[in-house]
Amino acid sequence: MSEVFLKDALVTLKESGVRITPQRHAILEFLISSETHPTADEIYRALEADFPNMSVATVYNNLRVFRNAGLVKELTYGDASSRFDFVTHDHYHIICDNCGKIVDFHHPGLEEVEHLASHVTGFEVNSHRLEVYGTCPDCAAGANKAK
Repeated sequence: MSEVFLKDALVTLKESGVRITPQRHAILEFLISSETHPTADEIYRALEADFPNMSVATVYNNLRVFRNAGLVKELTYGDASSRFDFVTHDHYHIICDNCGKIVDFHHPGLEEVEHLASHVTGFEVNSHRLEVYGTCPDCAAGANKAK
């Protein structure tokens, strides 16, 4: 499935006039295959062995290109570093309060919230964002061992 996403993303970039460099291709491929919502630094560290001349600034610049093309979402949660999520479909996030792990989930009923909000307020809704916070199974298991 990730090959389909990669092919579609490359077409989107080409249609936007964006040149596909080896670094850009690798960053995009990493984002598509990642389930961890990586930071720019994490992407850089994962790819620096293959691209020793690539800088963190290159990663940030490419993430901005991808965001502007609608391929990635920048997730900010109040800490110092943004996380990046390849846009495959509308989904929500549950975030561990202890370790910061972010996991995707989908619940179709939540789309009704936009319709209700629009109806009640008269707003034209553009988007919404839902985050659920808790303790991931790994952290919960660690806390239970400590007891």
